[in-house]
Parts: sequence; C-alpha cells; structure tokens
Amino acid sequence: MRQLADIPHPEVKITLFSWNGKYLIKLEKGPLEQTYKVSEMDVTSDEEVRSLLDDEFMQAVINRFQLMHQDLQATFERHDIY
Repeated sequence: MRQLADIPHPEVKITLFSWNGKYLIKLEKGPLEQTYKVSEMDVTSDEEVRSLLDDEFMQAVINRFQLMHQDLQATFERHDIY
C-alpha cells in the first residue's frame, strides 16, 4: 500500500492511499475510522478522487462518525463497560 497524500481537514484526518488497483480514502476521527475504496478504473487521477471529498460528502462522513460513536457508546452501556 502506498500513501499518496494527507488531505487537510479541520475535523477529520484524511489519508489517500493507492493499493491493488484502488484508491483508498481513509478518514479518521478519534478512535473511529471509515475507509472508502474507489477503483482506479472509475477515476482518472488522485486529483479526481480528491474532488469527491466535497462539502456534502464530508458532512455525511462527520454525521456517520457521530452515529458510530453513539452505537459504540450504546453497546458499552448495554454491557456495563465504561
């Protein structure tokens, strides 16, 4: 796996990788992580992959992180883990 870029964002750590014919967009916030795979056949360059990270997509990612956090907290509470 080859790291192509760290993409600045005020709320989320974004790293772009190239691996096995795919671009991997890795997004991290605290202990949570989301990874999206985009086939190199579907885009023409890593710049085009970066264009996918528009405001609407990033807001959805941030909302999903909030839901993931809630899900994790809920299961901790169900199992009396704090």
